[in-house]
Amino acid sequence: MTVLVLLVTLTLGLLVAPRASHAQQPGQMPRIGFVEPGSAAVNGHFLAAFRQGLRAFGWVEGQNLVIEDRWAEGQYERFPALLAELRQLKVQVIVVASGVGTLAAKQATATVPIVFTGVDDPIGDGLVASLARPGGNLTGLANIGPQLSGKRLEIFREALPHLAHVAVLLEPYNAAAHMQETERAARALGITLQFLQVRDPSEFDAAFVALTRERLDGLMVWSGPVLFRHRARIVDLVAQSRLPTIYSLREYVDAGGLMAYGHSLPDRFRRAATYVDKILKGAKPADLPVEQPTKFELVINLKTAQALGLTIPPTLLFQADEVIR
Repeated sequence: MTVLVLLVTLTLGLLVAPRASHAQQPGQMPRIGFVEPGSAAVNGHFLAAFRQGLRAFGWVEGQNLVIEDRWAEGQYERFPALLAELRQLKVQVIVVASGVGTLAAKQATATVPIVFTGVDDPIGDGLVASLARPGGNLTGLANIGPQLSGKRLEIFREALPHLAHVAVLLEPYNAAAHMQETERAARALGITLQFLQVRDPSEFDAAFVALTRERLDGLMVWSGPVLFRHRARIVDLVAQSRLPTIYSLREYVDAGGLMAYGHSLPDRFRRAATYVDKILKGAKPADLPVEQPTKFELVINLKTAQALGLTIPPTLLFQADEVIR
């Protein structure tokens, strides 16, 4: 009889007790800051990927976690104010995209853990002491963008065997490292490069006017926050110029661009959730090694190739992770 009563009592207790994930009140939940250089309308899929990554560890927004998302809308000068808001809200962790945003976060706090994604050179930028032992309140996911520049040019030559004169559209931030690696690859391939830097959308039209004056075989676009935010316009200007173009991110191909080779941004945000989970469970950023991408994707848009009158070699199509037909 005693055992029966105990079982009934336990069963009733399970029925009436709320699940742990629902029991927490908003004020008791961990609060995460999320800062992105673009806008929610254009880059909202990054936040969705971050939420997806958190759910894999049992963190569900509104149940046992609060996410305070802030968007710079392409205006870098907004970072300090956005980060100050998050400090006032006493967030436990700040997730920040882009090198510029991460530098602003480092200046904003030396105590709140910061998880970055989208930084080309975290050691050179003074963000971490080393990749294996960051040593401060920052860790996260580094790009290897400059190293990919040479590989991207090789793929471009494979797609266009007669490629000889290529323009490169980029933003000034960390441009030197990208330029150096691309120039090294260009020399080996016998390709002449012309670099064109843009800082804001008002310079796009003039940049493409300058490009059309040159006898170019192709264009490479290295994505920064400004170019990425206005990727639809960039792809449209490229289409008007009828220049075969390779991009650094697949989102440009989704918008109608010809081809892209690089890492997956949504995957980087899902991976950022791994760091957040560890920090919320007591790990220190100083002890969490900075991760570098190991998986890259080649995406080719055959519709765009046909519109340009291009035939992509079957060997390259076979290598592609995705072909849009």
